[in-house]
Parts: sequence; C-alpha cells; structure tokens
Amino acid sequence: METAANAADRALQKGEELVQDTTNLSEFASGLEAKARDREEKMKALTWQWPNQVEVVELPKPRIIEDHDVIVQVTGSTICGSDFQLYRGRIFQLEKGDILGHEFCGRVESTGSAINSIKPGDRVVGSFQIACGECSNCRLKQPSLCDCADSDEIQRSLYGRRKPGVLGYSHLTSGFVGGQAEYVRMPYGEANLLKLPDDVIDEKGLYLSDVLCTSYHCVVDTGITKGSTVAIWGMGPVGLMCAHFAFQKGASRVIGIDNSWRLGWCKTKIPKLETLDYARVPLRSNISTELRKMVSGEGVDFALQCAATERARSMLHKLEMALRLEDCTSETLNEMILSVKKFGTIGITGVYAGYTNHVNIGAVMQLGIRIIGNSQAPVSKYWKELLEQIRSGDVDPSIMISHRIDLDDLPKAYRIFDSKQQDSMKTFVQTRFSNPPAPGTLPVVGLQA
Repeated sequence: METAANAADRALQKGEELVQDTTNLSEFASGLEAKARDREEKMKALTWQWPNQVEVVELPKPRIIEDHDVIVQVTGSTICGSDFQLYRGRIFQLEKGDILGHEFCGRVESTGSAINSIKPGDRVVGSFQIACGECSNCRLKQPSLCDCADSDEIQRSLYGRRKPGVLGYSHLTSGFVGGQAEYVRMPYGEANLLKLPDDVIDEKGLYLSDVLCTSYHCVVDTGITKGSTVAIWGMGPVGLMCAHFAFQKGASRVIGIDNSWRLGWCKTKIPKLETLDYARVPLRSNISTELRKMVSGEGVDFALQCAATERARSMLHKLEMALRLEDCTSETLNEMILSVKKFGTIGITGVYAGYTNHVNIGAVMQLGIRIIGNSQAPVSKYWKELLEQIRSGDVDPSIMISHRIDLDDLPKAYRIFDSKQQDSMKTFVQTRFSNPPAPGTLPVVGLQA
C-alpha cells in the first residue's frame, strides 16, 4: 500500500497528474485532485536535478494520503555525509526533482485517522528510516530490518530480502519524499516520530533522527568492551559521536583516523581522543602500519568504519568505479582488516550500497577477523534512551554543529562542502518556521563560495 501512496506523494509534489495503478485503486483515487493543487499552499524544498546539481524550488505542500500519515512543519533539518552520495549521483534510482534529506524535526500540523499518540502542535523528531511498526522485525525493535515499508525490487534483488524505506534517499528505498523542506509527510507516524519535551532544543533533538542513533548503534552492535582499544576511520559527525560513545562504554583508547582539520575539531571536543592523520603517513608506510605502531604492534581490538565508501584513491578502484564495475571501494575495509588484532572485530556503519572488489578475504579467514555489518541503525530502539542522555547531559549533540544556514542556502552548502571549500562537520538547516537560535548555539553563518 505504501508504495502507491509514495508514488502519489511524489507526483503531487512534482505537480504531475497521477496515472491509475490498477493494483491499488484507493491510492489512485486519493490523487485525483493533483491538478487542483496549483491553488493550494506551497512550500520550499531542496530537489536533486543532476549529479552535482541541486535546487531549492517551490512545490505543493504535502497532504495526508494514508490514515497512518502525519504532516510535520519542519523547524530543523541537516545534511548527512551520505547525502553527498546522492548529490554526486552514486546511488541508484534517483530521479530529477526528488526531494532530499532524511533528518528533520518540527511541529505536527495534521494527522491521519489511525494516529493516536501524536497530535497537532506536538514537537517531534522523525526517524530517517521508514518502518511499519507492526511486522515481526519491528516488534523485535529492529525497524532497520522492517519487512513491509519498502517494496523496491532492485533493492530486493541486491540484498535478497526487503529493507525499510528511507526518507529522501532515492527510489532504491521506495522514493519517500525527503526532509530538506518546509513540510514532510511522515508515513507510519506512530512508529517513526518521537515527541520532544520542552527542555530539549531543536539544535539537540534533531540529531536523534539519525546521527546519534547511528553512532550509538555502531558502538553497541560492534560490541565495544571495557578496556578495549578502538580505531575509527572517518572523523565526521558519526565518527565523533562513536568516539564519545566508545569512551562511554569503557574503551581505554580511541584513535581517530582522518585529515588534519577534522582531527583538530574532534580533539577539541574530546581531548583524550588520539589521532592519526592519513595525510602525514610516511611515503613508504601506510595507515595500518602506523596504527599498529601506536598500539605496540598488535593492532586494535575494534575498528569502526564511519567513512565514505565511494571515493576511490587508487587508479584501479577509480577505473572500476568509473566503468561501474563496482559501486564502492574496498580500500578502507582492507586497511581495517590489516589494523585489528587477530580475532579482532570490524564494524561497518559507513554506507555500502552495492558491490565492492578486491577485499582481502584471505586475511579475514586466516586471522579470524570478525566483520559486522551494522545495518542502518534501528532508530526507535535507541532514541528514548538517547533522549534521556541528552536531558541528563551525558551526551551533547550540539558539539557536532559547525554551521547554521537557511534552507535557501542548501544548494550552495552542498557545492561548498562537497568541494571542501569550507570545513564542515554538521549543519543545522533552519526554515521560516524555526525558532531563533537557542542560547549557546550558533547563529546563522553566511557561506562564502
């Protein structure tokens, strides 16, 4: 049912007249008034146009389509590192005009008839993943493995089974309309929205939508133990918060691997973090060798992959990716394999969407390396626990924020941050419905191209 509703929502957003889906007449009926929407309230939203090109456009405001829908007035959203894979056109099944963004918070404007626990006026944060809340995996608190919310056949052929949908992340995940907009239609609202209390500001509550839960899940699912040594590839927002949670779980040493400015940022936020700058590795050495030197030559107990997977370094991988012979590069994964102890453990959280070549599978087998695919974080499993950590001060998500920008500036932000013209960790994207910056948080920062 949700696939047809999703198609209706996308068509309405793009101002298209719906074509009848004979398998779901009720959803066809719900979209018959598409043309009349020209007279209805409009909203601004960021849309994908072509690789490396996004635009803020004016579109019809979403409406209730299914009785489990909730319409949310967005008061905050952000850019995720994985959004740049969409921006560059590296994810399957993107279409011109798709609204991007999978992290948002806001106020409920209206609800479908099946919604009972959420009412208009409530402040909420939305899960980046769309789960039904009713299937066997959802009942086991594993919404990231929901069987019902995404029916895309290409994804099913790639992974052999169904996965949940994801907001604003291509039609590979069912094409749900994204959250870098002034309004969002949230399907299965009871399962995918969390009410925010008054003492949690948007600048903190927003990040329960993805990055906090993703970081916490990476640490918990990989099994970080007290006294262990941990290395993290990629010290962006997820890597930064993984370091925080690794120390919280008792790790004795955490080593962040990235380039200089990110390492400097993270070091100011977590002073006991150790760092390895890949740009300063000696010419005849490599990351794995230098890392093992830091831990008496044995390697680390745990390696966490929090880095981008689509940016190849070697000419071989660049060629194979250009020819579409692989979707992601295995270079970081191979570094991790050679950096952990014998019987060490690797957790993969950075997004792999499809195939990769040249994995050192021999070392995995011979050294007894455990590789854990963390999957997408089961957001609703953790977000109440993490909400209480925010309220108690045990975690402060605002340490990630480097920029506060207007929705209209998103195209410039994508271009500037992707080309590394400015250093960026995590943005807070405000709309016309946002509150002024909370005390102690960043003001709006102009972007210089």
